[in-house]
Amino acid sequence: MHLLQTRQDVLVWAPAKVNLFLEVLGKRPDGFHEIATLMLAIRRFDTLCIKEDPSGEILLHCNRSDLSTGPDNLIVRAARLLQKHTGESRGCRIQLVKRIPMAAGLAGGSSDAAATLLGLNRLWQLGLQASELEKLGAELGSDVPFFFHLPAAWCTGRGEIVTPVSFPRPLDLVLLCPSFGCATAAVYRHVQVPDKPLDCAAMLAAANAGDVAAIGRHLHNRLQPAATAIAPKIAEYQQRLLALNPAGALMSGSGSTLFAVCRNRDEAQRMARELRDSARGVYQVYVVRSCLEQRPP
Repeated sequence: MHLLQTRQDVLVWAPAKVNLFLEVLGKRPDGFHEIATLMLAIRRFDTLCIKEDPSGEILLHCNRSDLSTGPDNLIVRAARLLQKHTGESRGCRIQLVKRIPMAAGLAGGSSDAAATLLGLNRLWQLGLQASELEKLGAELGSDVPFFFHLPAAWCTGRGEIVTPVSFPRPLDLVLLCPSFGCATAAVYRHVQVPDKPLDCAAMLAAANAGDVAAIGRHLHNRLQPAATAIAPKIAEYQQRLLALNPAGALMSGSGSTLFAVCRNRDEAQRMARELRDSARGVYQVYVVRSCLEQRPP
């Protein structure tokens, strides 16, 4: 997460994420699922320009007309939660440039919420520690705390318990983003909790070593069969990725985005060209690299 402050506003670049490993461990008494996941931030960014508004109102504008900018939006909810938590009476005007696909398993909304908390903490000069902002973020969504621990982390509980992970090299990825999205709640309703969860040790060792081939071999997402039952095209698109022989391919989060782990940038560019030739408007293709440091694109 990168912030740039001028005299009048704060700019925040909010990255997307992919899940290299996601196991579902069980159903919790609070209705959520216990998970274990390795998240990796990627260089596909939303941008938030945040200005102070003395009226006390939270005003959100977006370049995407199909995104609600009302009280249900996580950005608005994050700003109001911070006002309530601190007693802050000032408001803000936020201009969101949305580049991360929505309902895609890339946590764009969660990243925007974390960016809002960080940006307003700076704009309003609240002086809150990142750990306090992270706790507020956990009230907004399970993925939000991850974005205070970039670029990679092992997340447990419902996703809000975050342990940073060493990732010594960038990964080159190809994203295949279908024209349809997946509703997270619907996917979790269909998930089959395994009797014996898959062990994460091999993936964590591969990540710590920066071993692209091993990362590709150990990709895992327990939510993918559930998402595929709802949207069968996910399986077709994964096979389309695998036919191009990357190190591995998987669905991110609760879908619908799929990604291929590539051995280098050239391979990623080649795959993207071939995928775009057959896209026919039913999916978008992006070549991205994982984040290694907190700086803007």
